[in-house]
Amino acid sequence: MADAWTSKLDAFLDGELSPDEMSALDAHVRTCPACAADVLGRTQLKRAVQQSGRLYSPSTELRQRVHQIVGTRQRAVWHWQVAALATVVLIFAVAFLIQSRRDHRALPQIDSEIADLHVAALASSNPVDVVSSDRHTVKPWFEGKIPFTFNLPELRDSDFTLVGGRVTYLRQTPGAHLIFQLRKHRLSVLIFQDRAEFRALPSDARPRQQAAFNVESWTQGGLRYFVIGDTTADDIHRLADLLRGSESS
Repeated sequence: MADAWTSKLDAFLDGELSPDEMSALDAHVRTCPACAADVLGRTQLKRAVQQSGRLYSPSTELRQRVHQIVGTRQRAVWHWQVAALATVVLIFAVAFLIQSRRDHRALPQIDSEIADLHVAALASSNPVDVVSSDRHTVKPWFEGKIPFTFNLPELRDSDFTLVGGRVTYLRQTPGAHLIFQLRKHRLSVLIFQDRAEFRALPSDARPRQQAAFNVESWTQGGLRYFVIGDTTADDIHRLADLLRGSESS
C-alpha cells in the first residue's frame, strides 16, 4: 500500500490528483513519517531546480547583439554566429551556476533548508525525541549520537523554556535540533560542525528573514549555530545571545 502512495507523490505536489485523491493522500502524509519525509525531500528538490532555472537571463546588450546579427548577416553566417554565441552563453551560464552555488547563493539555499527542518519538526507529532526543560538532561542525551558537544544556557531568569531536542541532518551531516518555547511561539536552534559551505553566510550575527521566519546564524567554537522562528528578530537575537554566552562561559 505504501508503494501506491509513493507513486502518487509527484502528482500530489503538482496538484494533478482528483480532489478525493488529494484529500486522501494529504491525510496519509500527515500520519506517515516516511511519506512526509519523502514529500519534504521532493519539495526541496523542486525548489532547488526552480532557483537554478532563474540564475541566468540574457542581458539587454546580449539581446541587442543577437538582433544586430540577424539584421546584418546572411542566414548561413547568422546560424554560425548564433551557435557560437549560444555556446559562449552556455559556458558562462554553467560557470556562473557553479560559482554562485558555491558562494553567494549558499545563503538563501541553506536558510531555506534550515526553514524546512524547522517546519518539519513542528509539523511532526513528535517534534523532539528527548522531552525535558532541564539542560542537564537534554545535553547528555546527545552524547554518542552526534560527533560534537555543546553547552546550553541557564534559562531560569529568562522568558524562554527548553522543550527538548532531537538529532537532525543537514545535507547528510548530523546535528542537534533543539526546540525552545517563547510565549505561544516555538523556536528552533540547530547546531552543526562548521564547514566550508557555511562560509558564504554573513559574518555579522544579526537576524535576517527567510520566508515567514527570522533566522540568525553564527560560528563559535568550531560549531555553526542557527536560531529560527516566527517570532520577532529581537526575540531571535535574545535567544542567540543566551546561547553565545553559554559557550563562552
